[in-house]
Amino acid sequence: MTGARRAQNFERLILVRFGEIALKGGNRPAFEKRLAARIRQAVAPLGARVAAAYGRFLVRGGGDPAEALRRLARVFGIVSMSPALVAPLDLESIREAALLALREALAAGPGGRAVRPASPGIIHPASPGIVHPASPGAGPAATFKVESRRANKGFPLDSMALNQALGAHLLEHQPGLRVDVHRPDVTVHVEVRDEAAYVYTAVLPGPGGLPAGSGGRAALLLSGGIDSPVAAWMAMKRGLELEAVHFHSPPFTGARAVDKVIDLCRELAGWGGLTALHLVRFTEVQKAVYRHCPADLGVTVMRRMMFRIAEGIARDRGALALVTGESLGQVASQTLESLHTIGRVVRLPVLRPLIGLDKTEIVERARAIGTYDISIRPYEDCCTIFVPKHPRTRPRPEEADEAEAALDVPGLLAAAREQTEVLRIAGTR
Repeated sequence: MTGARRAQNFERLILVRFGEIALKGGNRPAFEKRLAARIRQAVAPLGARVAAAYGRFLVRGGGDPAEALRRLARVFGIVSMSPALVAPLDLESIREAALLALREALAAGPGGRAVRPASPGIIHPASPGIVHPASPGAGPAATFKVESRRANKGFPLDSMALNQALGAHLLEHQPGLRVDVHRPDVTVHVEVRDEAAYVYTAVLPGPGGLPAGSGGRAALLLSGGIDSPVAAWMAMKRGLELEAVHFHSPPFTGARAVDKVIDLCRELAGWGGLTALHLVRFTEVQKAVYRHCPADLGVTVMRRMMFRIAEGIARDRGALALVTGESLGQVASQTLESLHTIGRVVRLPVLRPLIGLDKTEIVERARAIGTYDISIRPYEDCCTIFVPKHPRTRPRPEEADEAEAALDVPGLLAAAREQTEVLRIAGTR
């Protein structure tokens, strides 16, 4: 059987790598188990199988590798992925697999070669680098190098000797090829394990972080804007499972504004960390604040009421924190004084993942994670109505307390909670 024909019989799978989980010491098995469950959940609709091996996960089958990679790129805890060929543990087979992987990378072009994320924590679309095998001599002249790792110490060649043997084979059988160990067009990776060798050229970025649910549960204050969905994504990346709380004020806000928030929740749930949406009817609270509180403190009091309601929902749902999309200094309600005065009314910790980001950075991340186009739909939420021209930027707690004395705070909170609708959210993959 010739090498060209034999190469068609190599099994193909996806190597999935994790990073931070490996540092969890005695808790590592629990994190790995949760990550494995998330990976299986992502690829189960494709019929793929998942197995753990040597600090990796192996994803087999599923029919469409590109779709499997797209789904895996939305699983928190995954650092990178590689479509790989599985070669038996003999030098000739590994040589053939390396040559096939090289030719496929050259035929695919730059999009099918090694890809690295340009910015930590942001997902960049990348070609999976899986194409039909090329014929000998196909593709332009290119540079390459070989990087081998020999975890199986019983294999007769060490990493350096294997690099040399594979490099010589590729130079002999691929015309126009030359070595460049510093900036190669293609890097052929070989991992020699106990049961097989895995050969690949593409390293595709995952989102990193921790598997959703490994960090506990929190309640997310979700508006229809750009910021809070990004905050949700960043919180989920740290392992939090979220239940969203959205405040709407019919008839001042319409059904399309709610539909937008539902679509945002579905997009976020596609990352595996958002499970429910609590729709809080906030109309009577906003009307009472507008009628009875000083106009310049209206936003402050409104936010305090939102925090109280969200905390009540969080406690009922077993959540241990609130998550918001606040960024320091971005608007009047996000000065340090405002954050202090608003946050005083709750006892749960308030997590603000965007606190140090500016608007440009937030928008960039919203585009990368898929929420931006939904967020900019032109439907108002309750945060954009009854807003005074000159809100107080440095409200003091005693001023807000005095303003709220004119309100039936317990009654308003109870009525809003009674009119809250809970939706279970299914993610879009």
